[in-house]
Amino acid sequence: MKRATLVSVAVTTVFYMLCGCMGYAAFGDAAPGNLLTGFGFYNPFWLLDIANAAIVIHLVGAYQVYCQPLFAFIEKWASRTWPDSKFFSKEIRIRLCSNKSYSLNLFRLVWRSAFVVLTTVISMLLPFFNDVVGLLGALGFWPLTVYFPVEMYIVQKKVPKWSTRWVCLQTLSFACLVISVAAAVGSIAGVVSDLKVYRPFKSGS
Repeated sequence: MKRATLVSVAVTTVFYMLCGCMGYAAFGDAAPGNLLTGFGFYNPFWLLDIANAAIVIHLVGAYQVYCQPLFAFIEKWASRTWPDSKFFSKEIRIRLCSNKSYSLNLFRLVWRSAFVVLTTVISMLLPFFNDVVGLLGALGFWPLTVYFPVEMYIVQKKVPKWSTRWVCLQTLSFACLVISVAAAVGSIAGVVSDLKVYRPFKSGS
């Protein structure tokens, strides 16, 4: 599992870094938010279709990874809060064929559908996709990817305070915090700039 995680993260990092670094090296600040269609070229169609299909597969999987824990948390909380309500606790068995059936819960159906609709509408209301993603990434990067793992490692390995390893880890954490703050400031500046020409349900990037 550790090796699979390492390989997947390494491959993903290489591809993201290639897109980011080569795009910026080639076009500088004029690099479009969407490298596939940002230049006005839509040929060859088959290549763009394959790339867009890969993006859909990637995002559908990522959406599930992020949403399933939230779904489970809300559904568990609702069933504990209203244990006697059939809307929250009753499982309806739907027979699919002679030996298979599907378990349907009304609350799960309504809540998950409403969540997907709400997140879709919110994403459609935000025409400045790249700046919002940049802001969310900047806000989530340091605490989740750097600070928390570093502190866990220090506690787990019992790294002594002010030792060389402790100082190096804290320096790394602080450097990443500075980068995150700079990225957040840049994204906020981009959002403020985009708001000047904002039109609901219109793409700005």
